[in-house]
Amino acid sequence: MSAAANDKQPLVATLESIPEGVGIPTAAVADSGYYSEKQVAEVEREGKTKVYTALKRQNHHRSLVDLAPHQEPTPPAPEASAQEWMAHRRKTEAGRALYKLRKDTMEPVFGIVKQVLGYRCFLLRVLEKVELEWSLVSLAYNAKHLFRLKTSAKA
Repeated sequence: MSAAANDKQPLVATLESIPEGVGIPTAAVADSGYYSEKQVAEVEREGKTKVYTALKRQNHHRSLVDLAPHQEPTPPAPEASAQEWMAHRRKTEAGRALYKLRKDTMEPVFGIVKQVLGYRCFLLRVLEKVELEWSLVSLAYNAKHLFRLKTSAKA
């Protein structure tokens, strides 16, 4: 959780917050809100983590074109901008596969929190209180999930 006005600022801090025991990720996947040329360059400076971010808001519905096999895109010219290189990286087979994982693992959680639990905005102010509020929402989500697992195991 961050008090930054937008997601562009905390990309480095977010990755640095990963506990040492987990290790250094080889790839970081984020939505377009996290794209900042400066932040991506800082993350990739040591060469251990490669960032894959969208550059603009994307439609979440797939079309037949999305399902058709894709050829690997031609890399941009060496003098191309960082945005052009990021767009190319996302269009590669590896980039598409990694970004799909994000859509399959993270987005459903936020969708359930917003639609099923009806939680759409923080009611409290001040970071400490917001963190407490998010902990309660997370607890509710996890309790609901555990309840469903327990009841499905009995069936």
